Amino acid sequence: MKRKIIIIGSGFSSLSAASYLAKKGYEVQVFEKNSSLGGRARQFTKDGFTFDMGPSWYWMPDVFESFYNDFGKTTSDFYKLDRLDPGYQVIFGEEDFMPIGGSLEKIYSVFENEENGSHKKLENFMAEAKENYEIAIKDLVYRPGISPLELVTPSTIRKIHLFVSTIQKEVYRQFKSDKLRQVLQFPVLFLGAKPENTPAFYNFMNYADFGLGTWHPEGGMYSIVKAMTSIARSLGVVFNTDAAVEKINVDFKGNAVGVRINGVDIPSDIVLSGADYHHSESLLDKKYRAYSDAYWNKKVFAPSSLLFYMGIDKKVERLLHHNLFFDVDFNTHAKTIYDSPSWPKEPLFYANFPSISDPTMAPKNKETGFILIPIAPGIKDTPEMRKEQFEIVLERMERITKQNIKKHILFTESYCVNDFVSDYNSYKGNAYGMANTLLQTAFLRPKLKSKKVKNLYFTGQLTVPGPGVPPALISGKLVSDLIG
Repeated sequence: MKRKIIIIGSGFSSLSAASYLAKKGYEVQVFEKNSSLGGRARQFTKDGFTFDMGPSWYWMPDVFESFYNDFGKTTSDFYKLDRLDPGYQVIFGEEDFMPIGGSLEKIYSVFENEENGSHKKLENFMAEAKENYEIAIKDLVYRPGISPLELVTPSTIRKIHLFVSTIQKEVYRQFKSDKLRQVLQFPVLFLGAKPENTPAFYNFMNYADFGLGTWHPEGGMYSIVKAMTSIARSLGVVFNTDAAVEKINVDFKGNAVGVRINGVDIPSDIVLSGADYHHSESLLDKKYRAYSDAYWNKKVFAPSSLLFYMGIDKKVERLLHHNLFFDVDFNTHAKTIYDSPSWPKEPLFYANFPSISDPTMAPKNKETGFILIPIAPGIKDTPEMRKEQFEIVLERMERITKQNIKKHILFTESYCVNDFVSDYNSYKGNAYGMANTLLQTAFLRPKLKSKKVKNLYFTGQLTVPGPGVPPALISGKLVSDLIG
């Protein structure tokens, strides 16, 4: 008789774990509180416009391919994948746009034009970043975070100096241009921490960026959710939506024995939560929680986000699929996130227009767009502040790109801290989980396996290996291996 596993949530880590566990022969049921699958990667459609509500960057295509290969599939079995060229552009001001090309040679040229001699410096920087990426993939990120000895390999011992230095120190030491420094520090923002707090070893994210490139799956990031649910269903996984878990049931021996939904107890042999870790533990009686509120309060969380989804009745000009507006001071904005939580007066922001690359995502001659402003988790979220921030960033975008966008917006929907809490039970409304700082890496993160309850496991961005879509896929694999 098959052992039963209940999985809470249907984000990328849950979908990954569900597939691996079903392949191992478990009877798997997934319970999702919302009406559609995908967790933070849900899709929103309106009047012919299609929006990825959460993740919008497709990096590390090798990790996705590896996942599909584990089930006898390949990426092209599910969606068309295009490498963007340029991958994105960084906008420093009017007439100051820096395209990040779709090949290293193009990027070397951009760097050399900005700073004499930086071509060779970047070659050396990227050689080390590639080596670190290979070490990370082969030796580190596929480890379950049980012991510090997981980090000790011949390869990592050679790189020990990069764990005590930081990304910022290494970038500042090698490059003089403020613009190039910002570009090289940008990828670590996906890890949720400031560059000055991120180990230099994590420059492997620069290889994920420049070396492996920025891609787009036709139909948007939700195509990945569709692909993963297709694999899971083919293996017998049963999905239940509109099914919020109220409690994780534990018997008198300290074993997880199922969950409670709408007052009904549903039994299982194992419970795995891919929901927010803090929320998942709140579903337990207090004596079974491994991490206190004091623990969570001390942790460095990645930012939350204020997002605006816009349907635009014309094609935009001078903008690409991905656009980073770095026309104001980075450090000033960062302080409002990490040092003194407050709304930024001059926010940096990211603007995404996927219909520029993928016409299926908007009606003909129209544009699907969204704007993302990184903000402090737990910040007070009000309609007035959302409106104020929207006016600030839209005015800057119009001025810098020399076009009128506002009068062409057919509708705008916003999403912020309150929504992350209500839709995903997100701790303080964080969008990306716990930051990967030196003291929050690998075995120093919350555990995949409960320390207090037998047969209870966790997966996702608050545990191993960390925030991001590829790490979520890996997290699902790691926990499935741990379950056995």
